[in-house]
Amino acid sequence: MQTEILERMESEVRTYSRSFPTVFTEAKGARLHSEDGKQYIDFLAGAGTLNYGHNNPHIKQALVDYIASDGIVHGLDMWSKAKREYLETLEEVILKPRGLNYKVQLPGPTGTNAVEAAIRIARNAKGRHNIVAFTNGFHGVTMGALATTGNRKFREATGGIPMQGGSFMPFDGYMGEGTDTLGYFEKLLGDNSSGLDIPAAVIVETVQGEGGINPASIPWLQRLEKICRAHDILLIIDDIQAGCGRTGKFFSFEHADITPDIVTNSKSLSGYGLPFAHVLMRPELDIWKPGQYNGTFRGFSLALVTAAAAMRHFWSDDAFERDVQRKGGIVEERFQKIATFMTEQGHDASERGRGLMRGLDVVDGDMADKITAQAFKNGLIIETSGHSGQVVKCLCPLTISDEDLNEGLDILERSVKEVFSQA
Repeated sequence: MQTEILERMESEVRTYSRSFPTVFTEAKGARLHSEDGKQYIDFLAGAGTLNYGHNNPHIKQALVDYIASDGIVHGLDMWSKAKREYLETLEEVILKPRGLNYKVQLPGPTGTNAVEAAIRIARNAKGRHNIVAFTNGFHGVTMGALATTGNRKFREATGGIPMQGGSFMPFDGYMGEGTDTLGYFEKLLGDNSSGLDIPAAVIVETVQGEGGINPASIPWLQRLEKICRAHDILLIIDDIQAGCGRTGKFFSFEHADITPDIVTNSKSLSGYGLPFAHVLMRPELDIWKPGQYNGTFRGFSLALVTAAAAMRHFWSDDAFERDVQRKGGIVEERFQKIATFMTEQGHDASERGRGLMRGLDVVDGDMADKITAQAFKNGLIIETSGHSGQVVKCLCPLTISDEDLNEGLDILERSVKEVFSQA
């Protein structure tokens, strides 16, 4: 296995190759193969970018057919058949059945591009600068998005340039059970001497991904929407990791039956790991002037094709979302079992999440690292998240077979027991 040129030439900023030090060569479904002949079950799935697995055959065929027909690959934001079919599919398969009416903006291809655009939409519409975000939230690492990202690791890597335009409020459960975090937010909004500038928008993940798989309760999300409406504040749902079916619904906010003003999607939006993002906004918020927000790779045609294929294949009825929720129940039960074992061994642990976005909180980042390192040795790729990397995070493909899912969970359980036996 040749890694010398990779280690020598790639920037020190790399992360995943440190946790999983091997050279991967091919992938199918929920399995990865490495150059040295080993096989791994993938509970990382491109950090939530491969919800439909590696090289999904239905999506791949649509892409191959399009390329073979000499379809438009790059066209800036010119109109194309691929774009028309994507918008038609999005409207007919996703938006109309959910009673949603949104305009679609295609920014640059990443999640942070979508967040930057959403923030600017809100500021343009409301004429206010402040954006309220929440503790442990992650919204990207470009400067605007970073101002709404809580993790100090990312915020400190700016060369000393201060983050501006964001205010942080405590997320649901951040202050412990029984503390009304939204009551605190309401108090600040209602007090002219609180020091909080009335925000243009609130941006929130319904389940915080990088923050440690922290799900906001349904009543909390519903109350947050009411607060925003009462104070003329736009509600932005960052559905970049939690969306596209990860929680068991196409949009994670569907569980709470709320209607955001603005939605950001990326990661699994293309369905195939191709870079792609969009921003959905209420039509009256679309006050952009032509070219006021652009990007060379906005509306990447190949991703438009695969995204439309994914929506048609998986979301034309509710069978897929029901299966995701069923599999989520399997992971929840197994994570609870592992947490019980760890607690009985004198190490606190707990399970949480929604759908197939689940976390095993082992409290200590060093312990989580030991577990994931042992899992990798045993043939499972799984990462950590949280303020100190203390949460072992399951983001397996939503299409994973029950056989692969249970084998991966068996590996994780065995790895946890091996870590304790080595202590």
